[in-house]
Amino acid sequence: MALPMALQTITAVQVLSLVAICSAVGKSDRVNFYNIKPPVQATPFPNSFKCFTCERARDNYNCNIWAEDKWCSEDTQFCMSVHHFHSTHGKTKFVTKRCAAQEECHQSGCRHHKETGHTECVSCCEGMICNVEVPTNHTNAVFSLRAIALGSAPCQTTPPWKTLVLTLGLCGQFIL
Repeated sequence: MALPMALQTITAVQVLSLVAICSAVGKSDRVNFYNIKPPVQATPFPNSFKCFTCERARDNYNCNIWAEDKWCSEDTQFCMSVHHFHSTHGKTKFVTKRCAAQEECHQSGCRHHKETGHTECVSCCEGMICNVEVPTNHTNAVFSLRAIALGSAPCQTTPPWKTLVLTLGLCGQFIL
């Protein structure tokens, strides 16, 4: 008994889609995680954001490619990345990424675990899906906050005498 034509077509399309997805996954050098823009949709609350999220992924690429696309809760302000790797040869054991509260981000940095022979590096960042990379050393295992861009604040006119007083005071030249 032959399958209906519509079912044969759907199955063929599904198979071709799976083949395309599998071949794209194998080409990690073609995925630009820095240029990901979340779809335009209503946000659940003001200043809401998303982070790459995964639990014990085998490496950073697999975490990012399969990261769950969900909004962080209101009690979080940052994106956290935790990277466990072998201390001797640097091979990743696993990667965990998630939304985090400020208190959790104070554990940023790297720690060597002698009992397991691996190193754990933790970093936190502020901003929409900012946790693309994983920390690998003390230089990038940090708690980084977004800097406010110059010119982003509303323009306010300051009288010239206040600018002079402030400048002289900062330079240590202000005398009372």
